[in-house]
Amino acid sequence: MTETLFISDLHLDRERPDIQGLFNRFLQDRAAQADTLYILGDLFEFWIGDDDPRQEHAETLKALHQLTSKGIPVYFLPGNRDFLVGQSFLDQSGCQLLDDYALIDLYGRQVLLMHGDTLCTDDVEYQQLRGMMRNPEWQAQFLAQPYTDRLQQVLSLRKKSSEAIAAKGEIITDVNDRAVRDTMIQYGVHELIHGHTHRPAIHHFSINEEAYTRYVLGDWYEQGSLLSCTRLGCELTAMSID
Repeated sequence: MTETLFISDLHLDRERPDIQGLFNRFLQDRAAQADTLYILGDLFEFWIGDDDPRQEHAETLKALHQLTSKGIPVYFLPGNRDFLVGQSFLDQSGCQLLDDYALIDLYGRQVLLMHGDTLCTDDVEYQQLRGMMRNPEWQAQFLAQPYTDRLQQVLSLRKKSSEAIAAKGEIITDVNDRAVRDTMIQYGVHELIHGHTHRPAIHHFSINEEAYTRYVLGDWYEQGSLLSCTRLGCELTAMSID
């Protein structure tokens, strides 16, 4: 039986070669047999422009292109770490870009895809930062700077972000239930798939006595989180590095 695969929050980085290896094997084996692969953001630890010279990024793009060249569609929905991907990224990888809110037909069911960060409405500070960085003028000014300057800014921001997350606690950095319900009602769906929070789970709940399901993808820090969907349903699993 064919399947559609969903992953997010791999945070690929040279400091974690085991995860890079797991991802490469996943593309060569499981993904190569799938109907479609969806990557819901934060594929990279950070992406600060298509002119990024790091070798590990080039290897990832090559591995993705090897998959897409076999006729397997790969869709990429940007996350908060890699929203600056551009046309060169798409050309080199063969990926197709999705909007922040993407409706898809999943074996006859309408499903909404998101990275998930816009659902964390309790984290007001983050939402303000996100709004600034998603502004086209800010992005143009940032990308116009030399690569080394951009890199230093991002490394500094990562350090501040880690400290801020540690201080906020899980409730603030998780999704807001009202935001989830409002978003699903707005888009007219009963199923939502997202990542970002690094809290893998399948949540079943009801709105006006109707059944709803929210699938949360996990990260790829210790293992590889994977949601596999067929006509019979969806299964959330974890792939081992070994």
